[in-house]
Amino acid sequence: MRRILVVIDHYLPGYKAGGPIRTVANMVEQLGDEFEFHIITSDRDLGERHPYLSINTGSWQQVGKAHVLYLSPSEMRFFVWHRLLKDLKYDLIYLNSFFSRLSIKTIMLRRMHLLPKRPVVLAPRGEFSQGALSLKGIKKRLYISLAKSLGLYSGIMWQASSEYEMGDILSIFGTKATKERVSVQIAPDLPPLPPQDSELLGGRPIKQVGSARIVFLSRIARMKNLDFAIESLMKVKGKVGFDIYGPIEDQSYWEECQNLIRLLPDNIQASYCGIVPPDRVPEIFPRYHLFLFPTRGENFGHVILEALNAGCPVLTSDQTPWNNLTAKKAGWNLPLSKPEQFRAALDELIFMDNRAFNEMSRRARDYGRSFSENPDLVRANRELFLKALGM
Repeated sequence: MRRILVVIDHYLPGYKAGGPIRTVANMVEQLGDEFEFHIITSDRDLGERHPYLSINTGSWQQVGKAHVLYLSPSEMRFFVWHRLLKDLKYDLIYLNSFFSRLSIKTIMLRRMHLLPKRPVVLAPRGEFSQGALSLKGIKKRLYISLAKSLGLYSGIMWQASSEYEMGDILSIFGTKATKERVSVQIAPDLPPLPPQDSELLGGRPIKQVGSARIVFLSRIARMKNLDFAIESLMKVKGKVGFDIYGPIEDQSYWEECQNLIRLLPDNIQASYCGIVPPDRVPEIFPRYHLFLFPTRGENFGHVILEALNAGCPVLTSDQTPWNNLTAKKAGWNLPLSKPEQFRAALDELIFMDNRAFNEMSRRARDYGRSFSENPDLVRANRELFLKALGM
């Protein structure tokens, strides 16, 4: 069995880093009988100072179908990292994130010929989207320019989660002269199987005309655009309960959002409800009529799929792969440059009756399930590794 060495900043039991953790966990669960996954990661969750209580730092342990090595910050320093990767046995390195320090260290060691010559697959996880590059853009573009000039990523295989992300990757690393030599393989992020219908019964509130329960569930970070969501609610009519869930990743940004919340009119009641562990997310969405998520960009958007699987319509931006929500009548995907369209969609939802809402909810669930149960997703991820391995 071929051994894949996965490098990821944070992994289970962590969850604060969001989608990449779930993507890799789902990949291990669904391909772990065909490939031997060895994962190197941090011994603590995103933003935490102390390691997980349930793990042993510095030693390999079984987590699901993977062998996982949790490291302290000192064990991930450059020269310690070099010794570790030099001595390990693996057939392929799978890097999660282009801008991750662990990925950069690994790529630099590879470029310096200090690692065994093995194929490398890199999943940028949406980091080349316009929205992502607009945040700390100067620093990011300086590194991209340096990396290209030094040929740090020459000869690797890129994983794109969609045609949309493949275009983003080629826009950075694929010029007219080099596009044919840039290897990009589309392999969508693997979702978990959707819950059974019986798991969704009994939780959703009746949809009254003129009122709605709306949820935002994501990391509290500028990339996720909570401030836009709050501003979109400023002028809507009707009565809205707006609940916010997610870890506060950027405290100063959260303070900006709190200031906006204080300006909301009396018909909008906003509440911060704390952090939701991943295993509780499926029980959250059925409580609401809409998932409001005007993200600046997602390479996949696990949380969007989770909402759809729960029958919760989604109002999001056009910066995700889920760009046919409107056509499927499962929600709306709208341009961030036209905030008036968000307000119009919110008004439409708020003044929808229960019969119309139930139809939209059914369409959302059907759309999510048709994606989650598609066998081509697993096949594409299998082919990603087989192609990189030359098999």
